[in-house]
Amino acid sequence: MVKGIGIDIIEVQRVKKIAEKNPKFLQRIFTSREINYCLKKRNKYQHLAARFAAKEAFFKAIGERISWTDVELFNLSYGKPQLKIKSKERFPFEEIHVSISHLAEYAAAIVILEGKK
Repeated sequence: MVKGIGIDIIEVQRVKKIAEKNPKFLQRIFTSREINYCLKKRNKYQHLAARFAAKEAFFKAIGERISWTDVELFNLSYGKPQLKIKSKERFPFEEIHVSISHLAEYAAAIVILEGKK
């Protein structure tokens, strides 16, 4: 049963401007694994923006805000994105589905939460 749905879109340039203006922004929003992954990419700000959008979509799906770094987006070995939540007992969903997309100008994500009745 669907327990929550969230969607978000963000301008890549917005993430880039904030990150360049405030160096602590990355550490406040992203885990070290997310930062390391994105900074190795050619289009690093597209990847950062996609992770930002995924976290925002998750917050919309649960209907509340938790710490940004308590939510981590990573990719499985074959590329599928996954969300990892530190507070699993607080948010006991059976499945967390996430899909991300990014282009030069925008990044978007959708999150669907499934659980029992």
